[in-house]
Amino acid sequence: MSVPPARPTLYKNARLLDPASGLDTSGGLIVRDGRIAAIGPHVFVDAIQDDVEVIDCGGRCLAPGLVDMRVQVREPGDEHMETLASVQAAAVAGGVTTIATLPNTNPIIDDVSLLEFVERRALEVGLVNVHPYAAATKGLQGHEMTEMGLLAESGAVGFTDGERAIADALVMRRVLAYSVQFDRPIIQHPEDPTLAREGCANEGETATRLGLAGIPACAEVMMIERDLRLVALTGGRYHAAHVSTAAAIDAIRQAKARGLPVSCDTAPPYFALNEQAIVGYRTFARLSPPLRSEDDRRAVVAGLADGTIDVIASDHAPLDQDSKRVPFAQALPGAVGLETLLAISLELVHTEAMSLLDVIARLTNGPARILGLPYGTLAVGGEADLVMFDLNRAGRVDPSRFSSKSRNSPFDGRPIQGRIWRTVHAGRLVFDAEAEHTERSAREATAGA
Repeated sequence: MSVPPARPTLYKNARLLDPASGLDTSGGLIVRDGRIAAIGPHVFVDAIQDDVEVIDCGGRCLAPGLVDMRVQVREPGDEHMETLASVQAAAVAGGVTTIATLPNTNPIIDDVSLLEFVERRALEVGLVNVHPYAAATKGLQGHEMTEMGLLAESGAVGFTDGERAIADALVMRRVLAYSVQFDRPIIQHPEDPTLAREGCANEGETATRLGLAGIPACAEVMMIERDLRLVALTGGRYHAAHVSTAAAIDAIRQAKARGLPVSCDTAPPYFALNEQAIVGYRTFARLSPPLRSEDDRRAVVAGLADGTIDVIASDHAPLDQDSKRVPFAQALPGAVGLETLLAISLELVHTEAMSLLDVIARLTNGPARILGLPYGTLAVGGEADLVMFDLNRAGRVDPSRFSSKSRNSPFDGRPIQGRIWRTVHAGRLVFDAEAEHTERSAREATAGA
């Protein structure tokens, strides 16, 4: 028996935001058969029909679903921390409709069968688009390249060794050179491992006062400057992940001015927090790279504002209590970030560091362009991946209400201004904050009875 097509949906009375086209206006958007059929300030006048479902956005912002290009998923191997189901639930709660997943699972995603497992399992859940990276080197060991051609053919959107730097210059040269054939970016964790080996905090006064071994800020720029020379040599596309220092951002700025095929991202902790967040040995603020100085934090904001930093990624790294409730130096680095990605990024708007459209660009068409994915825009005919949010609604970060299996957020208790209202994937409602609140209240009432 055939399934009747879903009714077209009109989202009216919205502030439409589409950085790809520069659109920022009031109006409406029609979804038909999972795709955007019409958009603009006059859609609400001509499009209302009896067979159209009408959603009044009440003046809320409507933007492309967020594209997060740096997400760790613990399946396969460590499903007690996160699964492909829980990470997708966390994504839609944060307004994210597309994620790119790192290969540092157990086993590591370094061959075609494992890549296809992730793709198949992700489709079974089906809440968001999931595009896996493949490992650049076998076992993430930094010695031998993976079968990049086969992995690219099987859907890998890029190659990376995840939280490990590709430290061997000859291996990195070969990876960059070989990747040119497949037009895939090489995503580097830019940190000299020999300088960072014993450290757990940013080298400086704060680490010294706390008695913690430091990682010098120059460990980041040293790796990037080496890699930039290899990019000039090979022509490979290079992406520096979670940049956190003024020197690194300046090096990337100069490389872009020379026309090198270089891009980079940062994550909310690096523009919203500084090294003072670890005072009290707060292990939830132990990250890799570590939180930096206030001067570096300001440089990250400036790099986002002037376009040197192309992308804001969540750098979602779920960890269990056993990995964090230990002495600071023994804690694993990383923080969850999917469900706070938009809210913390909107701080850049509320502090007038950036325009709303520019912030949304770093979260949507910026990462989609780098990964060559057809998302991050409200173009007519494109897939209807949408996020609707209240720009000014206040609240606090409450990890106990996260959909992620892990709670390791450095923003626990932080006041926020900006809340997700609804998330739509391929025209289908996949998150409704009001319905979620009602269901949670009912569960809590039942549990307390």
